[in-house]
Amino acid sequence: MADQHHKQGEMDITEQEKTFAGFVRMVVNVGIVCILIVLFLALFAR
Repeated sequence: MADQHHKQGEMDITEQEKTFAGFVRMVVNVGIVCILIVLFLALFAR
């Protein structure tokens, strides 16, 4: 166990990159929906 050392850059991170990209895409989409809701309320809620 003591002879195992971490070497930077050797781990496969494709799944983490896919997960992060999906998270960013979801956050952007939710932000757009929130902005649209606020605009709708500003225009039509009287």
